Amino acid sequence: MSVPETVDQALLTAAVVLIVIAGAGLLTRIWRGPSMLDRAISLDVCAALIIAGLGAKSAFARDPFYFPIMLVLAFLGFTGSVGIARFIAVRDRPKGKRQPKGGAK
Repeated sequence: MSVPETVDQALLTAAVVLIVIAGAGLLTRIWRGPSMLDRAISLDVCAALIIAGLGAKSAFARDPFYFPIMLVLAFLGFTGSVGIARFIAVRDRPKGKRQPKGGAK
């Protein structure tokens, strides 16, 4: 094994270890999150960690097979985050402040 391959192996191992540590912290935030928004953000970060893990696996195997899967997961994570944010924004809106039908004035 040459020196660049050894460095690549060490960097990929470090990346996987950091992803696993971040995943453990993420699961504790999902479990103990004081608010629904904390849990929603944690689920968005979970999607990003899955994408990072697939990227590390793809780099380790030197195979671009997972790139389309990563792209679809990124799109689903984004749309899920926007949907949750809109749901929380509607749910947490004060009842006394309603927008007029003609727009915001």
